[in-house]
Amino acid sequence: MTRSIRVGPSTLKSLLVSAALVFAAASGPMSVASAMPPGSPSTTQHVDQRMLPAPPPPPSAALPKKVASVAAPRVIRSAAFVPPPPSNGYSGAPGSNPNQSTLVVYDSTGPYGWLGEAYGVMAANLASHGSQYTLERAVDYAQGDLDFFTGLIYVGSTYGEPLPTGFLDDVLATTKPVLWMNDNIWQLSARASNFAGQYGFTPMFFDFSNTLTVTYKSVALQRNSLSVPSGLLQTVINDSTKAQVLAVATNNTGGMINWATKGANLTYIGEIPFSYIGPNDRYLAAVDLIGKVSNPTMLARKHALVRIEDVDPLADPTRLRAIADYLYSKHVPFSIAVIPFYVDPKGYYNNGVPVMQHLYQSTTVVSALHYMVSKGGLILMHGYTHQYSNVANPYSGVTGDDFEFYRSHISPDNYVIYDTPVAEDSYDWTLGRIQNGFNEFGAAGFNWPNFFVPPHYAGSAIDYQAFDSQFNARYDRGLFASGWCPAGACGAGTPDYTRIYGQFYPYVVRDIFGTIVIPEQLGNIELVPFNHNPARFPADILYSANCNTVIQDGVQSFFFHPYLDISYLKQTVEGLQAMGYTFVTSRSVKQGN
Repeated sequence: MTRSIRVGPSTLKSLLVSAALVFAAASGPMSVASAMPPGSPSTTQHVDQRMLPAPPPPPSAALPKKVASVAAPRVIRSAAFVPPPPSNGYSGAPGSNPNQSTLVVYDSTGPYGWLGEAYGVMAANLASHGSQYTLERAVDYAQGDLDFFTGLIYVGSTYGEPLPTGFLDDVLATTKPVLWMNDNIWQLSARASNFAGQYGFTPMFFDFSNTLTVTYKSVALQRNSLSVPSGLLQTVINDSTKAQVLAVATNNTGGMINWATKGANLTYIGEIPFSYIGPNDRYLAAVDLIGKVSNPTMLARKHALVRIEDVDPLADPTRLRAIADYLYSKHVPFSIAVIPFYVDPKGYYNNGVPVMQHLYQSTTVVSALHYMVSKGGLILMHGYTHQYSNVANPYSGVTGDDFEFYRSHISPDNYVIYDTPVAEDSYDWTLGRIQNGFNEFGAAGFNWPNFFVPPHYAGSAIDYQAFDSQFNARYDRGLFASGWCPAGACGAGTPDYTRIYGQFYPYVVRDIFGTIVIPEQLGNIELVPFNHNPARFPADILYSANCNTVIQDGVQSFFFHPYLDISYLKQTVEGLQAMGYTFVTSRSVKQGN
């Protein structure tokens, strides 16, 4: 995927898709009186464009006493009625439970309605690991819709969204698993004849204390300080025989807040867990809770993946062979992200003399790749050139350094800024680059790869559709733009590239583009900080892996650049194996095994 400015063709740095998050130590009590909104976060604080923000803060800590809802007539259906496939319905990932189907409902009104769509998409992508799913706006819900699903996820991002009474009544009547996030739980409580009696807990008030740690399954997860102003909705347990606290948030004075509460079939999370996420984030707890709705019988496998990254025609074949020998000795299958055409259009690393090198011209690299395949490696396509045109995008214009399908630049304060899709962006242009890449592999004597790794994990919605048409899967995180999924029908809208967001997965999913996505969430080794990203060593990857242990059926997946000392690879691989994880092939994960 990733590297930034290189010292030379064999000494490289990579662009890590992550953001620095900070743990907070906690101490001290909490009360309603302490639940006061803090000041807004600094306007000078830079936020990674791929991070979704939190919803705006609620108007007060107290919950509304009057609630607005929309009456919706019940749709009369015969017992034999089978609904047609909806335009907003999607298949599950390989290995998902064919007997399960999840309805993902999201808010859409008001000036922040675009956030509701984005949050809904993130929840839906994750739900696909367990089941097929349908993505629906709350305002479109018709009473009885839930009858055709085995579980429900509601993402309440708009304070006071006018929820249909039919939706509230169906939630209160069902015994199916329901996951409710953030706002408007007070509407459900007010609609119930005895909410506390039914579920064993009561929603109380918004807490605005500085809670930066969420503990789930005895693992401390991070919560970004930028999420604090939006508050956490506190609950109280009324009947411990019916309700339990699943996760607790701790503030900087030691006070504890119920972050996730379960009563009967209803699980409640007191915030939007998709805002300002990072590699060790409370997002991971939400991922696990989504899985309990999409597939309550989820397997509990402990698999791991490793990908050897940015292997181009100038790679060191001796290092490639050493990596293959080591991984083979540890019974570790692996993937190899190959860039088949090396381009340095302005001689950035060659004293101003342009360099172009085809894979077939690098016979020792080709031989090393065949050797790696014989030792359990699987070749992936990692772009055609992993750079764009003859311009810095954002670094040097050289293969492996730059974006290929998206424009970017470095801001004056040294952040990578995502601009827009490239000027030539079209379905045919993208297919052309893919075909050029296939031709390069063919000329070097390799079959065309079946999996694609988008350079720097970035492309337009058109690009992702083109990738889907040519490959069996992406090995990816994913970049999305708001507006692509109006009324839950992804592909029916126009993407707004001024509002982009990324998402990583801890297991195989089928995303809103219909593509099977092989996960990578742990990142890679980085020896030095760059672009405000911290250095990252094996201990950091293993720390993130420990955070990911909260996820049932999670896959621990990282990548490694072959120009680094192999000792870093050994520490990471053996550390994951010591945690009880078994390395498997990316092909096996893609198949849902």
